[in-house]
Amino acid sequence: MSNEIEIGRGKRARRVYTFDEIGIVPTRRTRDPELVSTGWTIDAFQFEIPVLGAPMDSVMSPATAIALGRLGGLGVLNLEGLWTRYENPEPLLADLATISDPVAALARMRELYAAPIRPELITARLGEIREAGVTVAGALSPHRTAEFSETVIGAGVDLFVIRGNTVSAEHVSVPGREPLNLKQFIYELDVPVIVGGAATYQSALHLMRTGAAGVLVGFGGGASSTTRATLGIRAPMATAIADVAGARTDYLDESGGRYVHVIADGGLGTSGDLIKAIACGADAVMLGAALARATDAPGGGWHWGQEAHHEDLPRGARVQVGGVAPLEQIISGPAHVADGTANLIGALRRAMATAGYSEVKEFQRVGIVHAER
Repeated sequence: MSNEIEIGRGKRARRVYTFDEIGIVPTRRTRDPELVSTGWTIDAFQFEIPVLGAPMDSVMSPATAIALGRLGGLGVLNLEGLWTRYENPEPLLADLATISDPVAALARMRELYAAPIRPELITARLGEIREAGVTVAGALSPHRTAEFSETVIGAGVDLFVIRGNTVSAEHVSVPGREPLNLKQFIYELDVPVIVGGAATYQSALHLMRTGAAGVLVGFGGGASSTTRATLGIRAPMATAIADVAGARTDYLDESGGRYVHVIADGGLGTSGDLIKAIACGADAVMLGAALARATDAPGGGWHWGQEAHHEDLPRGARVQVGGVAPLEQIISGPAHVADGTANLIGALRRAMATAGYSEVKEFQRVGIVHAER
């Protein structure tokens, strides 16, 4: 049965789904949460929980990346953020947290992010994370990757993340501006690369063919994003993840067994969203606002992304998310609220146990229902 609907005589649209429109269905078997494993592996790196900290200044500092690593996840540092522009950005972040007026905040952010990125600070920040003994990951946008990739690799990064609102394997540039050749770039690197965002089967398949170890799924769906309002672009995450997971399956056959990890990135505000993302086919999730709510997050109760202070067309908002609990309680509890904003992994364990699954990969096969809201 076709899932297309008619918008009007001249346009048809595909019916897609958000997390709010779906739910998981328990099977006939249940198990104790203590018997559930939330571990996952990408390339040679193993993690106890399927959580990546989004490379956003409100979410990840070197300290929080280390803390998340010690909790079993992976913190990804924004290598174009304040931590690679200033020796000590903490007073700047604290000052920014006192500005509530959105116009004044945008002006201040543009001023702060106008400072140049300093390669020596990239080396120092990644070195700080490495010295703590956790897996080291840093992120650049596609247009900064060629400029700073040698510095990043030289600093000893374990996982390289190329993250943008939309990343394609076939970017067309104006004359004189050479686009990043993802396939060649990834081939020449000695470290695994995670790249995205993508939100369709075809775009994800093209990214998988570049040799990426993982593909980020999603754009325009995060708490701080206004892409939907400014550009009209939207990719409801339940469908986007399922489509990209389908591309992963087909690429597995096409490549003769090469598995590319699918990482949900955006629209994951609660533990229920995290659980549904994995149920739709994600191997792991990249969390922004969910971790920015930590009382020890660098944003000081505020959350924003790189696109929030774009010089020509801001496509993000600086949003107040408050403070729910320390990072450790956000991840592993105990929770003192009942709204899905704390003990994310405890909720995942409980859902997997209730549905009868013991491994994250198995949980991707759980039944899903659609309910009209």
